[in-house]
Amino acid sequence: MSALHTSSLLLALRRLKYGPALAASFSHGHSLHSTTSPSSWTKVVSEAEKIVGYPTSFMSLRCLLSDELSNIALNVRKLVGTKHPLISTARGFIYDNRDNLQLRGLVVLLISKAAGPSKTADPPMEGDLVSGIYPSQRNLAEITELIHTAFLVHRGIVNIMELTASHGLLKDMQFGNKMAVLSGDFLLANASTGLAQLQNTQVVELVSSAIGDLVQGVYYENSGFDEEKVTDDIPMTKWAKRTFLSHGALLAKCCQGAMQLAKHDTALQEMAFRYGKHMSLAHKLNSDLQPFLEEGFGDSVPFNLNSAPIILHQETSGRDTWINQLKQTKTNGKQPDYAKLREIIKAGKGVSSAFELCRHHGNQALEALRSFPTSEARSTLENIIYAVHKF
Repeated sequence: MSALHTSSLLLALRRLKYGPALAASFSHGHSLHSTTSPSSWTKVVSEAEKIVGYPTSFMSLRCLLSDELSNIALNVRKLVGTKHPLISTARGFIYDNRDNLQLRGLVVLLISKAAGPSKTADPPMEGDLVSGIYPSQRNLAEITELIHTAFLVHRGIVNIMELTASHGLLKDMQFGNKMAVLSGDFLLANASTGLAQLQNTQVVELVSSAIGDLVQGVYYENSGFDEEKVTDDIPMTKWAKRTFLSHGALLAKCCQGAMQLAKHDTALQEMAFRYGKHMSLAHKLNSDLQPFLEEGFGDSVPFNLNSAPIILHQETSGRDTWINQLKQTKTNGKQPDYAKLREIIKAGKGVSSAFELCRHHGNQALEALRSFPTSEARSTLENIIYAVHKF
């Protein structure tokens, strides 16, 4: 990479990092950041990085320092000062913040190290272990992050038909959408190239199916949106299935793929899949619970009306009761008073039920880890669950 491209990229990154603050454009469920206590979470991640010997902040460095992405970064810089959500996404990737974590890739590395080399592989695995992890498993961890990042970027595409004057100039939104599509597609293309280089058809099929799950999950999230129907009438079982597709399938299947790359038996592959699945669901429940914690969001900050506590509240109080409660909190037209709505939810059983469900999925993840030998890596995977449990 030329010095000119490197300096241009760094300049673009600095401007993104220190540019003007933007209005929150993403729902909290799509955040890159941890929602647990910063101190406990940072400690767990710091220990995990030492164990795998791979700082997560450099997980996708080879991709980020490519000539192609440097050109994209220069174009994204033109969006600084606008309200397009791509800027918020880009700043989140590079902001030196203790909560900014590439969690999925780190978990793939940890579970790879926890499993270790297969004792039953025939023929034995080739390749040198680095910090107890095969190079192919490290590559899979990078691919996991590339896919996740690409989908986050694509989620930042705004619906031009729904824009108002408060969103800024139309041309800025249109240009931002083009950059979001281009950069997201670029990351997915790099992930696809990396998958092919693994030379393992089973893992390629597995991760490809995870990409399909992500697309389906995002479709479910957006297909039921209606201004007159701001909350879905779905049972918690369906919420779990949809959430797994959009938030858990990638991690679960990449954990399973890491076991396949090391030629572990199907039983351990299944346990790795279960850990990734239940850990993701517990983390999503933790995120959904944040608006209802005492030291969580501000009273007037909107929250997702299709989050787990809301759906559990509907199941316990009844759909009709919930709709009436929602109507009573609407003061100026269509937007509800979120401060009043928050108190209504907290007074019901939805929040406590979500707490219990979060712990349930956490316990399921811990149960899956029992199939792995005792080690520092396994203990760190357990500590990640404990950190998600801590409210």
